[in-house]
Formats: sequence, structure tokens, C-alpha cells
Amino acid sequence: MRAVWYWRGETPLVKLHPGRESVHFYGTLNLHTGHEIVMPTKVMNAETTALHLQQVLAAYPDRPILLFLDRAPWHQGPALQAVLAANPRLELVYFPPAAPDLNPQEHVWKATREAVSHNHGVPKLARLADEFEAHLESTAFPCSLLEDHGYDRICAMFK
Repeated sequence: MRAVWYWRGETPLVKLHPGRESVHFYGTLNLHTGHEIVMPTKVMNAETTALHLQQVLAAYPDRPILLFLDRAPWHQGPALQAVLAANPRLELVYFPPAAPDLNPQEHVWKATREAVSHNHGVPKLARLADEFEAHLESTAFPCSLLEDHGYDRICAMFK
């Protein structure tokens, strides 16, 4: 819900698209740099998640990757297991159930919605989706998850 200014005694006209169009985004936040890897999609399922994991692997071709995921149903399944089996340098860790406050990606979604899609004047979904994606790709999203949990001290023990 959002408040809007309008003429007293008149109800604001809210236009809805009859087709209920939608665009979803996969996003992976690099906790060191704040850089976001983004993939728009029409559906959220295990096969699409596997495609996004391939995108993450291609973005960081020469290093091990520890990827934190929430427990969305599309973040599990045979397609993901196949990507993991083919890429031993990728490891997945799932956040606890019902803990969105621990997931830095949730903060990225919130910041981007506030910057781009709340109270917007963009009449076409495709253009709004492009602006949403451009913001994700051009903005650094700082995150303190690693520092909050002593990552630097743990890594120093293994050097």
C-alpha cells in the first residue's frame, strides 16, 4: 500500500494491465564487491535457477564459489544437482527457514524496488524491467554479512 495525493472527493484511477504481465529476476550478490549478477526471466523454477548458476560460474571462472540461497522451492531439484555435480568448485549453503533478514539479496531487492519501481510513472512493464535490471547492474550494494560473522579471521587461518 502506498499513499498518493489526489483531488479531494475523487477516487484515483489505477490502471491495471489485463494480462497481469510479470518479470522475475534472479540475482546473486558478490559479498566482497557489492556487484550484482542479474538474470531476468519469465518463470522461476529449478531449470532457470540452474541457468543462473551457470551465469555465476561464467562470471567467476577461476575461483571456488560459495553461494548462499534461501529455501525457495526453485532453488532445489535435479537441475541444480546436475550443475553441482559438473562444477565441484560451486558449493551451496541454504539460509535457515523464514530468515530473510539474514539474506543480503533481500536487501538488494528492497533497495532496488524503492529506487526504481515504487511510485513509478513507467507505463510499460518491459521498460520498467529494463530500468530495474540496469539499476541492479550499475549499483554497488554494500553488505556486512562476512564481517559480521568473522569471515576475515576464519580466512586468515587457512592462508
